Parts: sequence; C-alpha cells; structure tokens
Amino acid sequence: MSEVFEKLSGLDRLVHEPARLAVLTALSVCRKADFMYLLKLTGLSRGNLSTHLTKLEAARLIRIEKKFVGRKPNTMLALTRKGRKAIESHWRALDELRAGSQEWDPSAEEPT
Repeated sequence: MSEVFEKLSGLDRLVHEPARLAVLTALSVCRKADFMYLLKLTGLSRGNLSTHLTKLEAARLIRIEKKFVGRKPNTMLALTRKGRKAIESHWRALDELRAGSQEWDPSAEEPT
C-alpha cells in the first residue's frame, strides 16, 4: 500500500469525524464559543452536538463551562492546550497527505 494511504488510515478518528472536526476547527479560531453558536454553525441537532462535545471533553480536547446568564443556562466551550495541538496537528497531517497524494503514481505500485 502506498505511504499516503497508510498515513490516511492513521488519522485520529476522534478528531477526523466531520462534526467534531467542525467543532474543533471553529474553536481553534475563536477563544470561546457558546453551545447555540456551534449548534447553528454545524447544523447538528442538540443531542448530536452534545454527544460530540461529551466525547471531546472526555478526551480533554475541549473545556465545557456551564453557568447561568440571568435565568438562562449558558454553555461555553473552549479548546484546551491539548485540543489546540490536536487540531493543528490534524490539519497539518491533512495538508501533508494532500501534497503527498499529488505526487502519488499509481502505476508505480506493485499489483497484489
């Protein structure tokens, strides 16, 4: 198998899942975001977004802060240092894979 495809299969699935990748990418460009903002941004249902956030929090990639603003609950989310490293590393890996795929020559592969 080509090295490019081996690296592709080695991507961190926790980060690479589309909904979580969207959340982590959004949080990487803003200091904090609230739940409603991410809900609108991702187009996910409340339950689905909540499930993804729970997984990211369990992996210590994000920090969830719940409080009340007036009488309304407010959930704020932010990347942890580990989360910032994970998303930056993931995008770097994708860039490298994209560049490597441009150089890939399928005719050079040995048939199996």
